Amino acid sequence: MNGWILAATLTLAAGLAAALWGVSTGPLRRRVVAQNLSTAVACPGLLLLAQGYDRPSYVDLALVLALLGPVGTLVFARLLAGELAEDPARARGATWAAAGLGAVVVLALCAVTGPGRAMAKLLVTGALLIGGNLVASRALTGMAGGTRHE
Repeated sequence: MNGWILAATLTLAAGLAAALWGVSTGPLRRRVVAQNLSTAVACPGLLLLAQGYDRPSYVDLALVLALLGPVGTLVFARLLAGELAEDPARARGATWAAAGLGAVVVLALCAVTGPGRAMAKLLVTGALLIGGNLVASRALTGMAGGTRHE
């Protein structure tokens, strides 16, 4: 086991345990934030595993997850807009922690990878991960215009 695999194990264990706890307990606002957190934690974990096992295909999986994960959260935000309007989610701390984790992992992997096509893919994955997480969290908290029932 190398350092990359250890970091991936710790990231996935801590992040997904917190997400599982949030999804299985508490009010609706906590459950939708935890669902968003699960994607934001699984993606950096896959990137770390890709480096640890030297498997570039894991980066492709992380790219797809970074693209589709926030879309799923936006669907939940739209479908549950009425309930979330009554008791909006508070996801500021979890959002910035997940965005920071994604940024740290992507920057560390870019430093190891060096310039080239692999670095470009990492940067795109990081931008989708961080941007999608921020947009989805904003939709969950009700600050975006199109998520509330009129």
